[in-house]
Amino acid sequence: MEQVILIIIITIIILDFVFDRIMDYLNASRWSNKLPEELKGIYDEEKYRKSQEYSRVNMRFGLFSASLSFLLILLMLTLGGFGYLDTLVRQYTENPIIMALLFFGLLGLASDILSTPFDIYGTFVIEERFGFNRTTPKTYALDKIKGWLLTALIGGGMMAIFVWFYDTAGSLFWLYAWIVFSAFSIFMMMFYSSLIVPLFNKQKPLEEGELRTAIEDFASKSGFKLDNIFVIDGSKRSSKANAYFSGLGPKKRIVLFDTLIKDHTSEELVAVLAHEIGHYKKKHTTKGVVLSVLNTGVMLYLLGLFINRPELSSALGGQTTSFHLGILAFGLLYSPISMVLGILGNRLSRKHEYEADAFAAREFDAEPLQAALKKLSVNHLSNLRPHPAYVYVHYSHPPLLKRLEHLERLK
Repeated sequence: MEQVILIIIITIIILDFVFDRIMDYLNASRWSNKLPEELKGIYDEEKYRKSQEYSRVNMRFGLFSASLSFLLILLMLTLGGFGYLDTLVRQYTENPIIMALLFFGLLGLASDILSTPFDIYGTFVIEERFGFNRTTPKTYALDKIKGWLLTALIGGGMMAIFVWFYDTAGSLFWLYAWIVFSAFSIFMMMFYSSLIVPLFNKQKPLEEGELRTAIEDFASKSGFKLDNIFVIDGSKRSSKANAYFSGLGPKKRIVLFDTLIKDHTSEELVAVLAHEIGHYKKKHTTKGVVLSVLNTGVMLYLLGLFINRPELSSALGGQTTSFHLGILAFGLLYSPISMVLGILGNRLSRKHEYEADAFAAREFDAEPLQAALKKLSVNHLSNLRPHPAYVYVHYSHPPLLKRLEHLERLK
């Protein structure tokens, strides 16, 4: 039976890799060297050629790194690498919690060591070449160290709790894990900006002036209780701009990247924030939390049904049934379901983006939002003619031209 499971896992990984490459090919088929008619007035000839080159370079680089990851996991599966690692950690401890932490810690460390050169190349070569990178080697190194510490503290802590539930709660371990994970997710949504973000970026309240007054006036008019407007030093790492809404209830806050403020007018910024407020007013955040909690519950319930089957551990080369091998095998088998749920989630997210755009157009103005979206896309060298199939699978936001058409109808 374990051989059947192993073949299924390998088949899933191969099909997933092939599917992603087909999506990349379809997307690349839409590229052109000449500025398309529908993009005139958004891109000029030179900027458009630069955006196409940026897409090509990133696709080739992504293909190389994805191919290497694909080959490595196939080697680990076919040569029994996961089983060897399980045997290795068992030489040092029989405690299931420590075994799981060592097993996933070593896997994570090996993965990070292998991926870091690609990450460095992407940041300091590709992003630098196209004028986006602002990250210094010191900032990069500090980010890495902080990321490791947070992973060890939070990831390790949650893993230890999960294994403890598995060992003590019997068949209901998935239910206790679901409750704890859901509570932790909601806690992080509420406090991420105030607890985690400051470890990496400086946030300061938006200064008094025309922009703050305009934002507060619109928030008051639309019935949105706004206590906090922060500016984050996004320019510390990249010239790319963004804005986001975080938190729930009294802990909600609006965060603007300093690069966004630099490149946009006050009217455009209010339009962008009107879009973010639209998500709140339409209860998209609440719906997202509920769906995420339900998805996690279903996944953990299924895990509870299969985790004790020795065939899962044996399929990965384990000599003894273990929690960490079982959860890894289950994760690989669950990946097609995860992909389908991700596609459905993206479809819902695109619907929510249209609804937030409509709110901004009705409650504020469509034109400055259109102008802001154009600037953001051009400044990011975005691919504005993605293949529809690629959009359906990967895009959480509608493509720019679709959003502009939608906003045009709302004027």
